[in-house]
Amino acid sequence: MIRQNKPIEPGGNPFLNPDQLSRLLRSPRLIWILVIAVMILWLLSGIYMVGPGERGIVLTFGKLTSQSESGLHYRLPAPIQSNYVVDVARVRTAEIGYRSEGNDQRVMLEEAQMLTGDENMVVVQLFIQYLVSDPVLFLFHVRDAETVLKSSAEIALRSTVGQNTIDFTMTEGRVQAQDQVKTILQKLLDQYQTGLLVTEARLLAVDPPAEVRDAFHDVVRAFEDRERLVKESEGYAEQVVPAARGEAAQMVLEAEAYREQRLIRAEGDAARFLALLAEYLKAPEVMRERLYLESIERVLKDATLFVLESGQSGVLPFLPLTDMNTTVAPVIEPVQPTEQTEPTPVP
Repeated sequence: MIRQNKPIEPGGNPFLNPDQLSRLLRSPRLIWILVIAVMILWLLSGIYMVGPGERGIVLTFGKLTSQSESGLHYRLPAPIQSNYVVDVARVRTAEIGYRSEGNDQRVMLEEAQMLTGDENMVVVQLFIQYLVSDPVLFLFHVRDAETVLKSSAEIALRSTVGQNTIDFTMTEGRVQAQDQVKTILQKLLDQYQTGLLVTEARLLAVDPPAEVRDAFHDVVRAFEDRERLVKESEGYAEQVVPAARGEAAQMVLEAEAYREQRLIRAEGDAARFLALLAEYLKAPEVMRERLYLESIERVLKDATLFVLESGQSGVLPFLPLTDMNTTVAPVIEPVQPTEQTEPTPVP
């Protein structure tokens, strides 16, 4: 084969010569360079990043081989090994009976309507928060763990509402119903091995159908008023009963103190009487005179005494010079001499 050399046109690029390009592409060196570059890129494809709060799952030929924490890691390139990254710290949410659309909520009647234990229709909306506790079960044991969670939540909600009356679910049993839904839902998730952990199950709305909603709301308000009045009466009782008990205890203590005082005084009077009796038996005349004088002293303690000579009558011998400034002068009657009588001796 005769090769014809064509001259290079003036101003042309020699690297764009078709003959040279064909020779370059058929060069073994270029082929090795491309192979090495592809190998390097293939090996670099095994680098992967696990963020904070995430868990890396590494599979070797489809079989679980290791798990990795947050950071930069390396695995063998595909198809030898592959990896999945699951966020185990993010709190996920699920909505049963409604769907959030921006700031509005759209009620899903096919999920929200259910029968209560007393055969009444009720519309219930449930909000669920959950975490991925086991990323391996979450990825590989069920086809779609979040869909399984929503179906299980609807089952748990219908079971709980069907076991209670509508009044109980709407009023005082609302918190208890939430706890029952959470417990049943977690049991179902553990039974299905979804690797999910429910952190909160909250009833957002428990309402009767729109046709009878106003009547049921009146019933709820009546229950609330009853609870309020009961709480107020209990508070009043807690305030009044301790005060009454305190007053009763005070009266008892005062009565006991009065009793002790009277007993002590009676014992003292009895002891004093016995002491006087002993002295009287020793000297009756002296003791009789002493008792008489002490009695007179007590009776006339605050009186003004005037001593007049006996045997005279009238007021002329008395001149009240000391009481001239008083408004009313006291009337003084003469003291008539009387015979002293002896007191009857105490046996």
